[in-house]
Amino acid sequence: MVRRTAALMGVILVTSRSFSDGHLDLVQRAAQAGHRILRGPAHHDLEDLRSLLHGADAWIAGTGAVTDAHFAAAPKLKVVARYGVGTESVDLGAARDRGIPVTNTPGANADAVADHAIGLMLAALRFIPDGDRRVRTGDWGVRRGRELGAATVGIVGFGRIGQGVAARLSGFGPRVLAADPFLPDDVVRARGAEPVSLDDLFRTADVVTLHAPGGQQLVDADRLPGMRPGTVLVNTARGDLIDEAAVAQALRDGTLAGYAADTLDGDTAAHHSPLLAPDLADRVIVTPHLGAQTTQAVDNMGALSLADVIAILAGGDPAHPVPVPLAEENR
Repeated sequence: MVRRTAALMGVILVTSRSFSDGHLDLVQRAAQAGHRILRGPAHHDLEDLRSLLHGADAWIAGTGAVTDAHFAAAPKLKVVARYGVGTESVDLGAARDRGIPVTNTPGANADAVADHAIGLMLAALRFIPDGDRRVRTGDWGVRRGRELGAATVGIVGFGRIGQGVAARLSGFGPRVLAADPFLPDDVVRARGAEPVSLDDLFRTADVVTLHAPGGQQLVDADRLPGMRPGTVLVNTARGDLIDEAAVAQALRDGTLAGYAADTLDGDTAAHHSPLLAPDLADRVIVTPHLGAQTTQAVDNMGALSLADVIAILAGGDPAHPVPVPLAEENR
């Protein structure tokens, strides 16, 4: 039997906090394939990562930015595997120019995030966190909520997570609308929703849940006045999908009855967000980016990202490549 030496082992830099934190021992799985896991900070600060990137053959990246400067600091890098679905934090053009394939983990956390979206809807409609806080101060006064089954729910973005939300809503019985420019109407209907335009969805829904990619602003001061008074807005996607100051004002003037989110714009750097103002605490629910944090999702994301890394380091093709933009001169 030929023994692998340390010199032959690939170094896989991992900057996702939860990698191999579920039931699967992915560190051991990497070792069995002849590779070593090297941990790095999730914030992706280049100065903190520079020495780690220099020796990395592969990078399983969290949600932090992956820029051309990161690539320049990693002369041996053969692949970036996004631990999750979204790739807006990765400079795909720079990866293309340097010949570095990018992969992601489509569907790995869809069930977990869909579950969380439903949980946030119920929490906002029934004032669950506020009720818990008040009971702990001795206040047993009742705030009357609304039933999910009596609402019209609008799903913005009808990919795997949006469709998972629709499937779960079927047990509650609301009217379900969906806006997605990339899906034919018959597909939307077959998967449990009425296809509508984005504007019609925002005008009609009592509950709006966002499942669109980041890098765009869908809820702002222009759109909010056209929404139904008392709408509940749920965001388990990206913080930059909303104008936080405009949403805070809409909560104060009654346009929105509640905002429930798993993210803020800037996440942990957003502790000064206008949505965290004390006077909005009874109408705003924010969880710390835990929508995908289930044991099952962590195992799925880790296993898929590691499998693609191992395949590429062995000279094969990944199962989940991310399409990269064409070079400008080839368009």
